[in-house]
Amino acid sequence: MAKHKKAVEPLPTIWRVNDQLWEIIESIREELDPPAATGRPRTGQREALDGIIYVMRTGGQWNQLPQQFGDDSSVHRTMQRWIAKGVFQRVWAILIENCEELGGVNWDWQSADGAMGKARFGGIASAQIPRIAVNQARNVA
Repeated sequence: MAKHKKAVEPLPTIWRVNDQLWEIIESIREELDPPAATGRPRTGQREALDGIIYVMRTGGQWNQLPQQFGDDSSVHRTMQRWIAKGVFQRVWAILIENCEELGGVNWDWQSADGAMGKARFGGIASAQIPRIAVNQARNVA
């Protein structure tokens, strides 16, 4: 008789940041991207991060972001600002460090995924096309 393997329950997909992770990210964000003293108030930073995760996981367009995450332009601006200020790099480094302490990273085997496609509009031209010289024909008159 065949043995039945014990079913392993997969971890849930992350769509929103939990409270423990948000505390770590909030401290990094306050250090690298403190709120300005003047100007308009920013959109909710936690909702913005959840919106960034939503767009990155679904591959959807920014203008199709559900309203529960806030204004799509504000969420996109927040992402661009955090990229420029290195917030995501710092968060990634801390997450890898914590994951390594838990033994959750197998450094012996890693893989990358990519897609190749046709360049839109023909890509970038490597050189200008030379002009054809004007035909110097004799005057028939």
